[in-house]
Amino acid sequence: MGDGRWGGADRWRSAGRALGRVAVVWAVSTLTLLILAGLLPDFELQSPGGDTFTRTALTAAAAAGAFGLLGALVWPLIVRALLLVPALVLGLLGFFLNGSLLLVALWLIPDGRGAADPETAVAVAAVMSAVASATSTALAVRDDDAYRRRLYRLTGRTRPRAPGDAPEQVPGTVFLQLDGVGHHVLRGAVADGLMPTVAGWLDAGHRLTPWHTDWSSQTGASQLGILHGSNEDVPAFRWYEKDTGRVMVSNRPAGAVELQRRAVRRTGDGGLLTFDGASRGNLFSGGADQVALVLSVAARRGRRNRSRAGYFAYFSDPANAVRTAGSFVAECVREVFQSVRALLRRETPRVSRGGTYPFVRAFATVLERDVVVSAVMGDMLAGRTAVYADLVAYDEVAHHSGPHGRDTDQVLRRLDRSIALIATVAEHAPRPYRIVLLSDHGQSPGETFEGAYGLTLKDLVRAGCGLPVPRRVRRTRSGSEARDAARDALRLALHRPVDETDDTERELPARPSEPVVLASGNLGLVSFPDVPHRMTREEIDRRHPALLGTLANHPGVGFLLVASAEHGSVVLARDGVEVPVAALDDGGPLAVFGPGAARAVRRTDGFPHVADIMVNSMYDPATGTVHAFEEQIGSHGGLGGEQSRPFLLSPPELSPPVAEGEELIGAEQVHRVLRRWLRECSGPQVPVSLPQVRVSPSGGGPDESGGADG
Repeated sequence: MGDGRWGGADRWRSAGRALGRVAVVWAVSTLTLLILAGLLPDFELQSPGGDTFTRTALTAAAAAGAFGLLGALVWPLIVRALLLVPALVLGLLGFFLNGSLLLVALWLIPDGRGAADPETAVAVAAVMSAVASATSTALAVRDDDAYRRRLYRLTGRTRPRAPGDAPEQVPGTVFLQLDGVGHHVLRGAVADGLMPTVAGWLDAGHRLTPWHTDWSSQTGASQLGILHGSNEDVPAFRWYEKDTGRVMVSNRPAGAVELQRRAVRRTGDGGLLTFDGASRGNLFSGGADQVALVLSVAARRGRRNRSRAGYFAYFSDPANAVRTAGSFVAECVREVFQSVRALLRRETPRVSRGGTYPFVRAFATVLERDVVVSAVMGDMLAGRTAVYADLVAYDEVAHHSGPHGRDTDQVLRRLDRSIALIATVAEHAPRPYRIVLLSDHGQSPGETFEGAYGLTLKDLVRAGCGLPVPRRVRRTRSGSEARDAARDALRLALHRPVDETDDTERELPARPSEPVVLASGNLGLVSFPDVPHRMTREEIDRRHPALLGTLANHPGVGFLLVASAEHGSVVLARDGVEVPVAALDDGGPLAVFGPGAARAVRRTDGFPHVADIMVNSMYDPATGTVHAFEEQIGSHGGLGGEQSRPFLLSPPELSPPVAEGEELIGAEQVHRVLRRWLRECSGPQVPVSLPQVRVSPSGGGPDESGGADG
């Protein structure tokens, strides 16, 4: 990760940048003094007889230089001498002391050309300090070296850790999750030179291991399994629960709290980060005491929700605020430009990127990144044992721009810069750190289901149920085909001849409660809320004879999972294919979805909250495309392509994730690997046995940290 020594060229470049910043600040300060001298009658920069503009400008430059030097050399000594003064008194004294420094600077100007009344000097000094600070900070906005040095100063460290420093310290571990970056994308980014830091690690012997997600290939299921060791009964990103009558959504505070509470109760321990851990930018806390931007604690009130490294801690430094605000505006402008460019070039597939999306993207790619990266660096400089952080930038952009292309390439470059920054700061930490990169899922490209067929999954389900659909759907070719297919299947089910002139809607039974149709990427869930149990195929056929046939035979659908009174559960696909789940393998209707598909489907089939009908979109292995049931041209959530193949990148000091020839399958197995690595670094992370765990009502973890060390 580097030896912390700069070469001669780097040193000269750094010195040149520093001198350039000083020159710009000096010039802006000189201009400010000239403007103030013209506006304030009691502030002079000329001799009584007047001076030329050049002479006045030189006087202003001398005053600005003297004031800057005094501020740099004398001000720290004054503050140190007044440390025992109460903060409010020191703040008030600061104005007068700053004004005194300006008066001294004016006194140092040759020939007595500078003069100001004491009260005017206080005002001028305040304006000068504000302008100089803002200018200096703005110049450092894009300078990672300056940004890193500022963090070092805040923690009292100014040099890299020497090899012999604190030899008794055991290594800490930092887990950086690159949200949505699949194994294929990472390898491509390294090959294309987009991520030189990661490339350097691979050259140094780091292991790059792909792993298989569960059927629900999304952050809610994967991160819950990785951090808490169990993602049981998480069938999708969002799903309807019949026993509670509510829709669970993984990225809502209430949903995250409940999912974490269930996982803690199921496993009997607080999570991966229970021992001296920090959780940054995640959906779940992992049992960490130190949290920032963690959704499962966002709904808390009072002292327990205070974070030492969250928004307030980050933005308390004005330099951070200016740095992030400038980058935030630049990212909004970048998104508008890229969106307009895609529109003018008529790039396809394409989704709407207007409204508030530019701000959402800027939050994910700038604000969240800056706060999380700053918190992680603070954790390392504080010497914490385990840190898990999620950087969501790529995932957000890929949803709207697609997982491959110039837009996401830029995001990958910036992610690599963040990784490099964290790795460099690790050299200054009080203990050595092992940095592990991983992802929670990948993304699969493809046009949306609605874009490809002219109707949404909800429209298709309603057509199959004989319920009204919007006029726009009936006018499209796919909408007409769906209606016709539903009519024909219904007639056959009712043993009626196919006659397009018949109004079959009259033959439908009395209208029941409408189905709940939810989408999680290219995974769809259909539930009938008026039936308290999971409906069987036979019950669905009696109520809606055309529904299953309409769904299974649609070209945009890959397969269905539905319970069966006769066969337990079955997978349905086109042309009447029907396979009992008990006999399911990776061939037949699941062949195109690759190895492990049958295992993933079989596991989900056993969840208590699996939907009445689980719908996975089609997958084309030749192009790698799926059709999301949401407005996303880069999607994840089901089976099909790159979305199911995230990665794990580990340093050679850690043991291999799996034995030679074996595969890493499921988020729960990833959790066991990460926990093993923590043991290798620092010993057991939680008590070996825990007779009883009391789960806090807020779902934030056990009242007493601990649990089985699995």
